[in-house]
Amino acid sequence: MTEQTMTDDGGDEAVISTADMAAEDVESAGVDTDASVAGDTETDASVGTDIDAEEDQEGDAEDALIEEGEIAGDYLEQLLDVLDFDGDIDLDVEGDRAVVSIDGGSDLTKLVGRKGEVLDALQELTRLAVQQTTGDRSRLMLDVAGWRAKRREDLTAIGREAAERVLAGGDREVLSPMTPFERKIVHDAVAAVDGVSSESEGAEPSRRVVVIRD
Repeated sequence: MTEQTMTDDGGDEAVISTADMAAEDVESAGVDTDASVAGDTETDASVGTDIDAEEDQEGDAEDALIEEGEIAGDYLEQLLDVLDFDGDIDLDVEGDRAVVSIDGGSDLTKLVGRKGEVLDALQELTRLAVQQTTGDRSRLMLDVAGWRAKRREDLTAIGREAAERVLAGGDREVLSPMTPFERKIVHDAVAAVDGVSSESEGAEPSRRVVVIRD
């Protein structure tokens, strides 16, 4: 064991063991290490709690959307009975929306109407029925006889083809007036084509999509 000699004020030598000094350093370091480990543990626990909270919120949101769909399904089932229409009701969740589809009946096209006008009105009535029960505004999407699905395919093609024409040589192209739902689909289709972009102009109900070259 190595010893270090120091002289005090009285001239007497005080002998301090370097081993003792090292032991003190180790103890001090041990305290710091324990504190650091404890801090890391607290951080891990905090992160885990945050993740659990986010998962709970996502689960609650999905449960709320499922409830919206079930309320809408009950409302639409009663409506079909009153109208004496046949149809199968399917409930789903897509993103942050409840989606309700009615298929299978030969009379269902009457619930779509010209350019989906009757369908849009029925969708609003269904949303109001949901809101009356839950107290919250609904963004539920209703489709009848696959009309919206088919319309989505058509609008996607319209947006893509307009984007390709503008990219090939045109400066801009103005499309026909569309509903907000339809414009959103066209904007998404244009965004998938590099070199062009889109914007909306005009006032409802004549608001339309304009495709421009970047």
